[in-house]
Amino acid sequence: MTTELILLGTGTPNLHPSRYQSSLVIIAEGQPYLVDCGGGTMQRVSRARDQFQLDALDMKRLTRLFLTHLHPDHTTGLPDFLIAPWVLERDAVVEVYGPRGTTHLVDGILSAYEIGIAEHRDGLAPINNPLSIQTGTISEGRIYQDAALTVDAFPASHGGLEAYSFKFTTADKTIVVSGDTSPTEAMLGFAKGCDVLVHEVYSAERLKRRQPDWQRYHSQVHTSTEQLAEIANITRPDVLVMVHQLFWGASEAEILAEVTSRYDGEVICGHDLQRIL
Repeated sequence: MTTELILLGTGTPNLHPSRYQSSLVIIAEGQPYLVDCGGGTMQRVSRARDQFQLDALDMKRLTRLFLTHLHPDHTTGLPDFLIAPWVLERDAVVEVYGPRGTTHLVDGILSAYEIGIAEHRDGLAPINNPLSIQTGTISEGRIYQDAALTVDAFPASHGGLEAYSFKFTTADKTIVVSGDTSPTEAMLGFAKGCDVLVHEVYSAERLKRRQPDWQRYHSQVHTSTEQLAEIANITRPDVLVMVHQLFWGASEAEILAEVTSRYDGEVICGHDLQRIL
């Protein structure tokens, strides 16, 4: 069974009607593995299931989530992920892996929604399946393994926030997901020769038009088109997929050209609900 990669949300904290916030799903051996869970993630999962006719994206199968970091645009879909499939008879234990603070975040969500959860559980609705959530605090190294894949985490660089990039290895594919990060040496090693590199990016040209304080911020915690081209030239992925694109008024063609003018491999400007594999 071949590995699937579907982009769910390719947006940023700057809300956009056609780009929901950060999330993607890898499907291996019929099991879906979500990476990040920004606003609108579960709606995108539902749409992808229907659009691509994938039983693997049935809500009851959604039991594995990996968070690169805890910024809201990567986590505001968590209440939906934790609760909505449970209402639809998901009875398996849900596993959420993320940096320090993940357990606090999940516990806080369950506490905040306890009144509504209790009514579903104890009221008239025939919901008898348990709402069982397990969290795992990740660090550098192998963070997950099952019969379908392995997941290795390595440090990202995203200001003062603990953040990670992930390498997913299945029987037929290697997929590296950057999360939010400025360029790191670790990325050059982990992404070397991968099948797909999914990487965040901002327009280097449009950054020049930003206010100085924003220029300073973005250049320290994110990756420019020019820097991404350098990363791709060293790692040579089969496909480079740009997500979390900060356009700042640039067109898709312009931001794509900023990379392809410096890198001759295949580059995709990622869209929501785009099937890469």
